[in-house]
Formats: sequence, C-alpha cells, structure tokens
Amino acid sequence: MNVHEHQAKAILKEYGAPVANGVAVTDIAQAEAAVAALSGPVWVVKSQIHAGGRGKGRFKELGPDAKGGVRVSFSAAEALANIREMFGKTLVTKQTGPAGKQVNRIYVEDGADIDRELYLSILVDRENGKTSFVASTEGGMDIEAVAEKTPDLIHTIAIRASTGCTDADAGKIADAYKLTGSARDQGIALFKTLYKAFVEKDMSLLEINPLIVTKSNDIQVLDAKVSFDGNALFRHPDIMAYRDMTEEDAKEIEASKHDLAYIALDGEIGCMVNGAGLAMATMDIIKLYGAEPANFLDVGGGASREKVTAAFKIITSDPNVKGILVNIFGGIMRCDVIAEGVVAAVKEVGLKVPLVVRLEGTKVAEGKDIINKSGLNVIAADDLDDAAQKIVKAVKG
Repeated sequence: MNVHEHQAKAILKEYGAPVANGVAVTDIAQAEAAVAALSGPVWVVKSQIHAGGRGKGRFKELGPDAKGGVRVSFSAAEALANIREMFGKTLVTKQTGPAGKQVNRIYVEDGADIDRELYLSILVDRENGKTSFVASTEGGMDIEAVAEKTPDLIHTIAIRASTGCTDADAGKIADAYKLTGSARDQGIALFKTLYKAFVEKDMSLLEINPLIVTKSNDIQVLDAKVSFDGNALFRHPDIMAYRDMTEEDAKEIEASKHDLAYIALDGEIGCMVNGAGLAMATMDIIKLYGAEPANFLDVGGGASREKVTAAFKIITSDPNVKGILVNIFGGIMRCDVIAEGVVAAVKEVGLKVPLVVRLEGTKVAEGKDIINKSGLNVIAADDLDDAAQKIVKAVKG
C-alpha cells in the first residue's frame, strides 16, 4: 500500500526524523488557513498523488507554459494562488501515464535553505537477502538514469537483521555522502532512525529524494515516498487509516474485497487463472502471440463459485477488455467450480467479447460438461498454447 508524501512525513516525524513544518489541504476551503499556519518567507506547494515526477509534471487543464506539480512560492499570496490553480486539476507525470491523476489534496510546507541534494532509499534487497540502503550524492535526479550513466555514484549498504543498522553501518552511509561535522552526526542518527521505522512499520520501500544538507550543515528530509507490505497491514491499523482509495484502481479495490490477487494492466485480453506462476505464464504467452494482457488475476487454489463469479465480473467491467482467457489447471482448484462460476457470471453480466476456456486437472470432465451444456458461445482449448493462439486470433479478428 502506498501513502501520500505528507502521510509518510508524519510517520517519519513520529520517529524523530527532521521534517519541515507543513499542512495538508484536502478541501480548497482549507487553503488560506494552511498558508497562514506557516511563517514563510518561502512556501513550497506540492501536489499529492501516488506517483513520482510531480515537479516536472504538467496539468492537463493548464497551458504548456504552466508550472509543474511542485511549486516554490515567495509570498503567501503566491502560495495561495498556486494551491487554487492546482487543486482538482489532472497532473500527468512520467509515472501516471497519459491519463494522469487528479490532485485531490495538496501539501504546503516551509521552504528549505538547500546546499546539497542527496538520494536515499531503504528496500528489501533480494540479491543479498537483506534490507539495504541505497545512497547517492545525486539527489533530486532520476536515480535510474544515474545508475545507468554513473553507476559508481550509487552505493548499496546491506544491513544484517540480527544487528540492525549499527553505528558502523550508518557511518558507511555518511561516508558515501561525504558528510562532515554536524551533518555527519545528524546523518548517522537519522539513518538508524529510518531503519527502525522501516522495520517496525513493515515498509517495503522508503525513498527520500532528496535528502538535503542545508547551508547551516543540517540534515533534512525534503521528500518521502513510502510503500507498505500489504500482507502486514493487519498489524498497523494506523497505517490502514492512511489508505486513499481515490488513488487506487476501482477494479483492484473490488478484487481486494473478495480476496483476489488482481492487478490492472493496459492490454486487451482479460485473464482468469489459478496460481501466480500459471498466471504469469499465461500473460507471457499472450504477449508471445502479439497481444497484451489486461490484468493479472489469480483466483487462488481454493476459490468458491462466488469468488470466481466476482473475478469474472471484475474482468468484464474493464472497457479495454476485448477478449477473455480462462486458464485453469485443477490441482486443489476444481474445474467444475470454475465452470459454474463462469457460467453464473456470464448469465448475470452477459458476454460481449470472445471467451476461450482451457480446463485441465481435477474434475475436468465435469467442468467441460458444465460449459458445453451452458449454451454459452465459448471457444474450447486443449492446452495453454492452443488457448493463447485462439484468444489472440479472436481479438485480432
């Protein structure tokens, strides 16, 4: 689960991280009070969406010369004007795609006297099986571009779970940034604090870009992006309270209500599969034959008829879907249950696109019999390769 910048900063501030004073605006009527609550003389007005690249983004409703989604304001009047101009508009960044995201909240915070911008992130490093810090002196920039062009400027410091982030570990990070004096002391304390927050709150990613050194040689968290492990959210009702469903795909929200593993994609072929590995293979073979999957959907090993029906409804609610591929290998999952669910869903919502069904495994004969006697216009497939070719051909005409 992702949270907004102002929420991430609130969490870090609870742990003692140096964060500027700021106020979130969730209603345009709050704008004047938010600006007045900060002393200035510099106000930074930030659009709050679950996507990066906000500063370089552009608003659909504004002209090409308009400023991006992060604006430095040098008076209260300018800050207020920026809030009013951005609020409710659609911000398009390199991470939102062309559709963009509507700005339903804005964060206003005190400006900072920046001397240096650094990059810092903490993530689960699957290469070494540890939690690692990624540090670079090239903060404020596209870190992927830095890694590609100047990989020597990217430093990875792995942390042992048994010891946590020690003074020695934090010292290595400070060395990577070439911190000295008070900034080094503050940095060492901060890195240990951030690691503690990362572990205790079950984060999967903590990214601060930029982490800054001020002209007075102090350290400050200027931006914060945090993602949490969805499987651990039951332990954190305080984090769950930060969930902003307006930032999530409506289909994914509906899928979560039925305990379905669903991720919306941009393709035209809807997929209903049991098992994450088989779902990935199904998506791959659809791409192999020249089409794109519209979703990842794993109904699980013990899905009920109701769960399958819900999954089918979610797939058909996507206007981009031009065809559907049901690919079930019945081990724990029974093919007759899948068939019953598909038939029930089609009768309820109708079928306006081609449907290819491949069933194999437990109760496969019964499953095929249910499909054959349903009167549905279904294309049968013998195996995955056959199924993929048939649904791509049906969609492509």
